[in-house]
Amino acid sequence: MTQVAPRPTPAPEPRVDGLAARVRLGRVFRPVSTEFALIASTSLLLTVFGLVMILSASSANAVDQGQGPFSIVLTQALVAAIGVPLMFLMSRFPVQFWKRTAWLVLILSVGLQMLVYTPLGYENDGNTNWLKIGSQVIQPSEFIKLALAVWAGFILWRKQELLGRWKHVFIPLIPVGFLAIAAVLGGKDLGTSMVLFLIILGALFFSGVRLRLFILPLLISVVAVLGFAFADERRRSLILGVFDHSNDTSCYLTTCYQQVHAIWGMANGGIFGVGLGNSREKYGWLPAASNDYIFAIVGEELGLIGCALVLALFVLFAVAVFRMIRRTDDLFVRITSGGIVVWILSQALINIGVVLRIFPVLGVPLPFMSQGGTSLLSVLLACGVLLSFARTLPAPAPAAALSRPAGRSGSLGK
Repeated sequence: MTQVAPRPTPAPEPRVDGLAARVRLGRVFRPVSTEFALIASTSLLLTVFGLVMILSASSANAVDQGQGPFSIVLTQALVAAIGVPLMFLMSRFPVQFWKRTAWLVLILSVGLQMLVYTPLGYENDGNTNWLKIGSQVIQPSEFIKLALAVWAGFILWRKQELLGRWKHVFIPLIPVGFLAIAAVLGGKDLGTSMVLFLIILGALFFSGVRLRLFILPLLISVVAVLGFAFADERRRSLILGVFDHSNDTSCYLTTCYQQVHAIWGMANGGIFGVGLGNSREKYGWLPAASNDYIFAIVGEELGLIGCALVLALFVLFAVAVFRMIRRTDDLFVRITSGGIVVWILSQALINIGVVLRIFPVLGVPLPFMSQGGTSLLSVLLACGVLLSFARTLPAPAPAAALSRPAGRSGSLGK
């Protein structure tokens, strides 16, 4: 009897019904780290807070100049509407992307800064660090801050095995960094140049170089800043006026007018403030009320409580970045994040110190909050870089997994 060969069993069709899609969605919506959530939330809160205060500080002057009360804040809101999506888009970029583009970003930012020495350059209050294109004014030196932080992180990361030798610490970091700063100093912008110096020093500090190698760039920076500051008679009078509190009326119409009115406004605010929108100093008494002196309007309208809230948000931002620096194993992430947090914190402290008449007038905006589209866009892009770094940190473990004992299936045996 002839045996019939059994039919081969057909191979099961591969199951692709949504499994791949679920895997991809799981990667997109997986829990983010605590540092990611803190950086994103504090940056958004500071941006929204800044928009509210800019509206309050600028509406009166805008109407006085024949514009609508929302004309200034709408421009700032448009920049925020562009910068916030860019921040989250940049958070998806891998760390390798920032390493590959470090040189390119620095060259492009310095090249953009050099345009201020062309007919496109625009001078304001003795500084030539703006570009006027049509009716729009931008400050290209704001982008150098982010570019310098990323580039310094890349250079020191590549030389991490050689950072015990001074030649590899200083070259090419110090010459190239000082060239970028010189492009800003040429426009007589001392405040921005000081922040750029601090970014380089912050990068060296977080790279872990020996203290004796760190001191030399610090001394060079101090000498350069002091020499540039005292070389100009106007800057010298502003600096010396900070230390002369014997008679404020003598400098009222010369060097301390803005700071005296800023202090008067904050003193008028007291603990609880005079109420949102009820500032008196913004009615022509305090110049740059929505720019460099926005913190004074916060103190006048929202009082000590409003100022404490702003400071608390900056502290939370700093805590999140420092936690990320402590947890990461990538030296590039550590150095670049250190340079960015030094930039944002030092700029905030300088701005608040100017308002409180601790520092001379330096023209440094308050990050996230001062009016200025270029400044807001640059810090939001910097937060995008920080968020991309935060995505490399391990996500928090689910609570159920933490509470389950190791090696148990979850059921009780007999």
